[in-house]
Amino acid sequence: MDTKLNKFDLIIKARNLRKEKTKAEKILWQELRNNNLGIKFRRQHPIDMFILDFYAPSILLAIELDGFFHQTKEGQEHDKRRTEYLNFKNIEILRFWNGDIENDLSTSLNKIKEKIKQLSKI
Repeated sequence: MDTKLNKFDLIIKARNLRKEKTKAEKILWQELRNNNLGIKFRRQHPIDMFILDFYAPSILLAIELDGFFHQTKEGQEHDKRRTEYLNFKNIEILRFWNGDIENDLSTSLNKIKEKIKQLSKI
């Protein structure tokens, strides 16, 4: 779990995760990269003891893609702690199931675009 890693280990883990993308991460990254939505996103970005799937630092927005682990009790507890911590740092989180991205990308992108629009006005 991320909370047991030191900063150096977290950076190494983030680099490895960038190389080992899930299908959903590959699909979404094609839409987020190169400022395609008008905002710069980073992928597998470390924030303190967590690694965010996608992060837009200019508007403090994290996008997390959830798979099976997030349905387990341990996964749900981890997500709760992570969300509380990131919210404390004023980072908003959008969560999508991998299947949402793989099967209905347009709906997910519309939600992301709306959140970007909302956070850009603040």
